[in-house]
Amino acid sequence: MILTVTLNTALDITYRVRALRPHSSHRVTEVTERPGGKGLNVGRVLAALGHEVTVTGFTGGATGRTVRDQLTGTAGVVDALVPVEGSTRRTIAVVDAGTGDTTQLNEPGPAITAAEWSAFQETYEHLLRSASAVALCGSLPPGVPVGAYAQLVRTARTLAVPVLLDTSGEPLRRGVAARPDIVKPNAEELAELTGTHDPLQATRNARRRGAHAVVASLGPDGLLAHTPDGHWRATPPRRIPGNPTGAGDSAVAGLLSGLVENLPWPARLARAAALSMATVLAPTAGEFDRSAYETLVNQIAVTKDATAA
Repeated sequence: MILTVTLNTALDITYRVRALRPHSSHRVTEVTERPGGKGLNVGRVLAALGHEVTVTGFTGGATGRTVRDQLTGTAGVVDALVPVEGSTRRTIAVVDAGTGDTTQLNEPGPAITAAEWSAFQETYEHLLRSASAVALCGSLPPGVPVGAYAQLVRTARTLAVPVLLDTSGEPLRRGVAARPDIVKPNAEELAELTGTHDPLQATRNARRRGAHAVVASLGPDGLLAHTPDGHWRATPPRRIPGNPTGAGDSAVAGLLSGLVENLPWPARLARAAALSMATVLAPTAGEFDRSAYETLVNQIAVTKDATAA
């Protein structure tokens, strides 16, 4: 079983409009709702790849009930979310059908009490004992300590469960110091963490801060990885227009599934990059175009940079 943690779960609502124009009224042509938050997206992609997945984190209120109701119909995903008094947040994505550009609005999430945080930690440790790997994903809701991910990484390491961390800002800085097996920042998060905008140098610096391996998302330019086995670049064959929301989460699913299947790094990176691209073609986060994925995974160029050790 693979465990994913989403401390700030969400109900993802996607609106499609013909063209998005500021300061004007719009007629929505399509509305979709899905359980959201990075870890839930990762979990749905992992399940679609055939892995058994358990999702945990916080959920509450009417929005939280909707999230859990929709998870019930997701094959391969077990709901182990922890109830709280506050209401689960909503995220709003507005997709411009003409350009493919997406505007994202993210609510902050419910305020978590000390007792709720303590209850979650007990659930988390219990679930880890049956997990082959764990992904810690996304933002922290109000009330959760800024060092929460560092604490959860240390718990996983104590139980010898491989852990992937995908967050940003101060939670990422503290989490990296706890020595996760993989961190997966995007280029902006990586620059903020290391103080350099050179991705090659930044991945090296991030690994020196404690991460066993660093895989950076470079958007349409693919992935850059600094690992114990070397420095790798995964380059897509072409750019694909579409909605990029959730592409990074699918990359996490590719990396995590590759880890538990003990794939070599080139195969992990090819899978992660192909899933990311195939998600751009899907209508919502947590999904991917399977036909496109099966084609793209054989077209990703993965090269090793012997000078970047």
